[in-house]
Amino acid sequence: MAEVERPLSDILAAMELRGCLVEARELLVIGDEVARDLLQLEQTIQQQAGWAININSPKQLRSLLFDQLGLTAGKKTKTGFSTDSEVLADLALEHPIAAQIEAYRTLSKIKSGWLDALPALIEPKSGRVHTRYNQAVAATGRLSSSDPNLQNIPIRGPLGRRIRRAFVAPPGCVLLSGDYSQVELRVLAHLSQDPVLIDAFRRGQDIHRRTAAEVFGVAPEAVSEEQRRVAKAVNFGVIYGQSDFGLSRQLRIPRGVARRYIEGYFARYAGVQTFMERVVAEARASGEVRTLLGRRRPLPELSNGPFAARAAAERVARNTPIQGTAADLIKLAMIAVERALAAAGLDAPMILTVHDELVFEVREGDVARASAVVREAMAGVATLDVPLQVDVGYGRSWAEAH
Repeated sequence: MAEVERPLSDILAAMELRGCLVEARELLVIGDEVARDLLQLEQTIQQQAGWAININSPKQLRSLLFDQLGLTAGKKTKTGFSTDSEVLADLALEHPIAAQIEAYRTLSKIKSGWLDALPALIEPKSGRVHTRYNQAVAATGRLSSSDPNLQNIPIRGPLGRRIRRAFVAPPGCVLLSGDYSQVELRVLAHLSQDPVLIDAFRRGQDIHRRTAAEVFGVAPEAVSEEQRRVAKAVNFGVIYGQSDFGLSRQLRIPRGVARRYIEGYFARYAGVQTFMERVVAEARASGEVRTLLGRRRPLPELSNGPFAARAAAERVARNTPIQGTAADLIKLAMIAVERALAAAGLDAPMILTVHDELVFEVREGDVARASAVVREAMAGVATLDVPLQVDVGYGRSWAEAH
């Protein structure tokens, strides 16, 4: 991997020095709004509880949920019954207060972790945030970042979009985003050689709609939004080795129904099941698993660990060739795009990478050329049996670009 990691280190160093332009004022405005939302949620929860509960106190939450309201207790920790996110998701089916508590926690984490912390990390003179990229921290081979960890920036929902709106381009420039579309599922299609998956991607079909049509036995045009939602959960659940228990919890459906969905998936995508079984067997024999480019991940627990450790190692064995190959591809893309932009004589510095996305600062007059270069370079980093699709967008802010 020397031909990947060594040139990548120079690119990452330049990105760290350059940083991202962030509008602190926008973050502070959002923070004030979230503070008001938190206060309203707190008052609503306390009114339903009938007393001034401290929502941040697990002890008081246990008292409210299990003693006062008599809700079903689940996992037990050293200090008592758990009130973590999974437990609250289950309890929300019994009482709405559990969902409100989880909403409060989520907002509180975003406020403290981003809206309060990020402005303090902005360099006063430049107005930029300078993260640190780590090449050898994530076991999957993915890049990680710290101070701040931009890999964990909220991206879902309107609040995540508003936070990304604070990441802006300097005057005369726009932010340009190049994002791999469903890259892990495309890698799975290539590695598994499943004919149905390959056909769907070669035809440019909506893979979640195609999966729903296969699993539910209906025509693609007859697939409902609910069926597509289920299929999307199954598609990504397969990558991460999700069990019927995990899928039932995620979709809020009976475990038996979740099991039928998974069985229906593997019945239609038999090549995926064969691949998963083969990769675990090979990893057990060799003690390791590899990505498409040869990145190794030792898995001694497959043979030597207790049952729980072996089960976890099997999930890692199934996932690593997929997620690890996707990580390799984005690294190759960073190198290829950097070189392609330089060869085209374009001044379009890369400022950010998050998961399968690259973000650049581009002069307004160079957008069309830079878009074409980025799309072509990212799509051409590897020859798979399905096309690598790259979605490119641009705008004054990161939210507008993607």
